Amino acid sequence: MQSRVALVTGGTGGIGTSIIRRLAQSGHRVATNYRDEARALAWQALMRDQGVEVALARGDVSSAEESAGMVREVERQLGPVDILINNAGITRDSTFHRMDVLQWNEVISTNLNSCFNVTRPVIEGMRERRWGRVVQISSINGLKGQYGQANYAAAKAGMHGFTISLARENARFGITVNTVSPGYVATDMVMAVPEEVRAKIVAEIPTGRLGAPEEIAYAVSFLTADEAAWITGSNLDINGGHHMGW
Repeated sequence: MQSRVALVTGGTGGIGTSIIRRLAQSGHRVATNYRDEARALAWQALMRDQGVEVALARGDVSSAEESAGMVREVERQLGPVDILINNAGITRDSTFHRMDVLQWNEVISTNLNSCFNVTRPVIEGMRERRWGRVVQISSINGLKGQYGQANYAAAKAGMHGFTISLARENARFGITVNTVSPGYVATDMVMAVPEEVRAKIVAEIPTGRLGAPEEIAYAVSFLTADEAAWITGSNLDINGGHHMGW
């Protein structure tokens, strides 16, 4: 496999870290963004101790200006971005009748607008080089909805609309664009949920367990490989059978 430059947004979280580790193990040069420098440097040192080198670039993906600067910094350190994983995301949960405009806008800006903000500065270079991989990390809740997450579900559903349009526009340039929609994964955030709540979630999953971040990372690695050149505009559900469609 040819070594390429990969940018994973939100890479310091549980799923993002696993994606970065997997891409680095595949021989790619990997970068991620940060807003909290001290936290990012501590995470980078931990990754280095595990044998994984990760370049860091400051940038809030909800800002088009900061995202463009982040991409410039990644390209200064590593070279042009060939693989982009739009993974950054937040939650601001509330039932809709109690949701305020800030809760709505923060989630839409970070989870959905970020796809434009980060992809726009790299897509022209991919088109010129006639090779690229873009993967959106969506969610099971963008497919089936979730109580108290109208903002999150709307953003995550919108990510796949972005995927299928971008895939059509860029297929002839050797660029594939796909979505991965994880179910409930055993990240720190999910494991912080009370045990009785987690038990109710697991009871609804046919495989009888939460997913592992490494299982999401495997799917991303698969979609970004040279051999995946005929897979574009697809959504890959990874949820243990929790939600099934065709």
